[in-house]
Amino acid sequence: MERITFQEFQDMFAISKRAFHLELRDEYRVEDEEIPFERWLRGEPDNFAWRTEWLSFMTDVTTKGVSVQRARVVTEPHTDYVRWELALDPQNIESGEDVRYLPRQCAEDIAFPREDCWLFDGDRLVLSLFKPDGGSGGFARERDPDLIEQYRTVCDQVWSRAMPYAEYLAR
Repeated sequence: MERITFQEFQDMFAISKRAFHLELRDEYRVEDEEIPFERWLRGEPDNFAWRTEWLSFMTDVTTKGVSVQRARVVTEPHTDYVRWELALDPQNIESGEDVRYLPRQCAEDIAFPREDCWLFDGDRLVLSLFKPDGGSGGFARERDPDLIEQYRTVCDQVWSRAMPYAEYLAR
């Protein structure tokens, strides 16, 4: 495993046709999200300025033809954090991401790895690392072919079962 910077992570999109993001946690404690999440919990309005950089980046990437797929494996009933993600997803979708959800009970036979990931073109794996408290731990490029194959298999299984955002909300 080789740690990479956020810029190196972003550079992966420029050389890819498909970027698949697998999210396995029901709660995160990413530092940039703490205050907006707390405000949402209190029912306070948000101007979403804290999301502008990422959403602009996604719009640029998808406009250039990169398919960005985000699959969230979630426990039902939802945690507050997942409910918040559901509220934010229209912005991700507007920026060009294809966001889907898979209820954990529909994935009991999938051998999930430990970490979330970004899988680029099915053969370049970047792990999203997290601290024990759920805080962001950065990114790491993984070159182990067996691990890449495990993630590719899991990502394919998840994507084939996951429901598009609107369909998931409607059920």
